[in-house]
Amino acid sequence: MIGYLIRRIAGAALVLLALSAIVYALFYLAPSDPAILTCGKGCTPERLADVRAAMGLADPVWTQYWHFLEGVFTGRDYPAGPDVRHCPAPCLGYSFETDQPVTALLLDRIPVSFSLAIGAEVLSLAIGIGAGLLSGARRFRWLDRLVNGLVLAGYAVPVFLVGLLLLLLFCVHLRWLPFPTYVPFTTSPLLWAQNLLLPWISLAVIQTAAYARLTRAGLQETLAEDHIRTARAYGIPERRILRRRALRGALLPLITLTAVDVAAIMTSAVLTETMFGLPGVGQLLVGAVNQIDLPVVVGVTLLTGLIIVIANAAADFLYAAVDPRVQLR
Repeated sequence: MIGYLIRRIAGAALVLLALSAIVYALFYLAPSDPAILTCGKGCTPERLADVRAAMGLADPVWTQYWHFLEGVFTGRDYPAGPDVRHCPAPCLGYSFETDQPVTALLLDRIPVSFSLAIGAEVLSLAIGIGAGLLSGARRFRWLDRLVNGLVLAGYAVPVFLVGLLLLLLFCVHLRWLPFPTYVPFTTSPLLWAQNLLLPWISLAVIQTAAYARLTRAGLQETLAEDHIRTARAYGIPERRILRRRALRGALLPLITLTAVDVAAIMTSAVLTETMFGLPGVGQLLVGAVNQIDLPVVVGVTLLTGLIIVIANAAADFLYAAVDPRVQLR
């Protein structure tokens, strides 16, 4: 386990290093002037000169990239005329548009996206796995057909349409819920959940359909294996077979999908965060693109890669925990 963990950390570090090099090359070595993209809208010539000097664009490309990596581990100073702006480690760049380090902007938005991702994922897993197990255990019966119909409907309905319908129904007509405004969990757990309930449901519709479909397919495949037929031949009750033998095999494909989904929601829920006015990473990315704030776009891209690498590593460990046949090498 320790050897695998060391190899996995080393591999993740190499992947992140390669990702940072690719992202840096794509954004900072593009034909357009990176100083103009970094300076943002309404940039004056004096400010543009300060940004160009702060980014060190007069240095060779490899020197610029080295300073970028150095800032990730030790921090970096950005001179701006007579003043110096300090970006503490891990420094992913400095937003001259907002006059803040990119890391500080991300840390301010991550709790919102994390709350959105975890709540939607828990809701999706609970409903999706339950529906998939009921459908798989009663194959070709009326309940199976009902679940399949709901799954197809969940796939077909776009997220923004679900969100709009929920807002109109529960916030405008019934007035059961207030319009979502993010409340930190530490301030009031009840208000935190109440304001995130509609965004959770909006994101969970498609995910629930995917989990139900995958659970049903995995359960049917596991129930057709030899050890399940042997257990039935020994007279073991069907509920015990489903709970102790078939469920683990059916859950294995969900581990990878769950890891990918959590990473995707945290960094890509642009529509949901914009629709419900949630100040998360997705809304930060939209604002950065509109304001042509290149450092923020780069920071969000690198954060996305980091989350995906961590999620994939966690999926490998969960595989071994759920199924003893899987060995970490």
